[in-house]
Amino acid sequence: MAKKGTSKTSDASPLGFEAKLWQAADKLRNNMDAAEYKHVVLGLIFLKYVSDAFEEFHDRLISTEIAAEADPEDPDEYRAENIFWVPPEARWSTLQAHAKRPEIGKIIDDAMVAIERENKSLKAILPKDYARTSLDKQRLGELVDLVGTIGLGQKDHRSKDILGRVYEYFLSQFASAEGKRGGQFYTPRSVVSVLVEMLAPYKGRVFDPCCGSGGMFVQSEKFIEAHGGRIGDISIYGQESNNTTWKLAAMNLALRGIEANLGKENDDSFHRDLHPDLKADYILANPPFNSSDWGGERLREDKRWVYGVPPTGNANYAWVQNFIYHLAPNGVAGFVLANGSLSSNQSNEGEIRKSMVEADIVDCIVAMPGQLFYSTQIPVSLWFVSRNKKNGKGVEGRPLRDRSGEILFIDARKLGFMSDRTHRDLSVDDLARITDTYHNWRGDGTGTYEDVQGFCKSAKLEEVRSHGHVLTPGRYVGAEEIEDDGEPFEEKMKRLTTQLNEQFKESARLEAEIRSNLSKLGYGL
Repeated sequence: MAKKGTSKTSDASPLGFEAKLWQAADKLRNNMDAAEYKHVVLGLIFLKYVSDAFEEFHDRLISTEIAAEADPEDPDEYRAENIFWVPPEARWSTLQAHAKRPEIGKIIDDAMVAIERENKSLKAILPKDYARTSLDKQRLGELVDLVGTIGLGQKDHRSKDILGRVYEYFLSQFASAEGKRGGQFYTPRSVVSVLVEMLAPYKGRVFDPCCGSGGMFVQSEKFIEAHGGRIGDISIYGQESNNTTWKLAAMNLALRGIEANLGKENDDSFHRDLHPDLKADYILANPPFNSSDWGGERLREDKRWVYGVPPTGNANYAWVQNFIYHLAPNGVAGFVLANGSLSSNQSNEGEIRKSMVEADIVDCIVAMPGQLFYSTQIPVSLWFVSRNKKNGKGVEGRPLRDRSGEILFIDARKLGFMSDRTHRDLSVDDLARITDTYHNWRGDGTGTYEDVQGFCKSAKLEEVRSHGHVLTPGRYVGAEEIEDDGEPFEEKMKRLTTQLNEQFKESARLEAEIRSNLSKLGYGL
């Protein structure tokens, strides 16, 4: 569960130079579109990472007692340690030495080709378009110098951690710069944190069939480490339809040493499921909102539609049933959907939702604050579904209570703070309040659960039926209680009306003074 604190950030504090680094990199963008520029920058950060990891082990082979038994230029020495082999022409020192040369673009492309050739898991993943004429080579050289400063003066393992953090920070900044298109590859960290902390994926198979740049997987691994587990306690499976986003995910995971099966290529989860037999213990996902062109007319008889055939004009309930289809018998899923899915009765959606409620697989619904996403202002909710609400294991293997016939509703719309003029974020305390409520209700928390008017309510199925199977949390949690200040109503009204009368008098005085001043200037009203 989330650690409590007063920090406004929902993850570790910034490194300090991240924002300055972004500002410097963004200045070098010139007139290039952010969607195109992100591959230039993120590709270089990845190259710096694999080179740093290589150099760290290379130095160990040279300077330690194993040097007599090992060849520091033998690729197998590195592969045995799950470290990417970087040939001499692709090492960062080589790129840095040629940063000011006009052919730096071709040198970087050749480095990418060489790394893919020597490391089969990276085949067809790295960007290789740095030599194109439209890319200013002087600015590219300056960008190489800039990326070269990441991690300098730090110990090697710290350098690699910094590179991972910078990569994630830049992903978020590019998502912001791209606006709506940015949502195709990036889910805000606060949203991912809620999903991961709620599901607590401590061991087992984790799946995201619309994985974007892989943020769900990164946070899942962080959860494991934070709770004393080992990277590798979970097996990661993903799929992504967009080719460039699929490559971003592969680089993002490789950069952190996370092994994952993302399929051999990108493809559509509905029409070519790359993991058809997978039954996952945990599913975390942020599918595209309200997709109307998902090709549903070709899938009317699909075996995944257990709770009803989804409408061809909206993929929301197709995604939901795809998630459920891939859950193991004790599996749980957490995912993001537009709020309309909570109450829509159009095109069979109401019947599908009713069937899911009656099957008792809906575990919890969380209404989220607005303005969390870079891609849309559509209000969203988090859904949590469970194949087995009677028992199971939660955080660190703790047993869960029987939640049959109950659904927890959380209204978190009033939480959060404005991180800038247009985007909202969740504080550490906000995250803890949401996730602790859920875990206490499930029985694997550290406290006891109680309904809180205006925030959370554990509703019986009979109550949900009385609302026509609508799952909007506001219908169940009610209005927030207003603390009684102890002032009798009659006395309060007398005080407030007296105060209002004084304000009216002051307003009239100011209006008369303004009119008089304008009249003296010859602009009488």
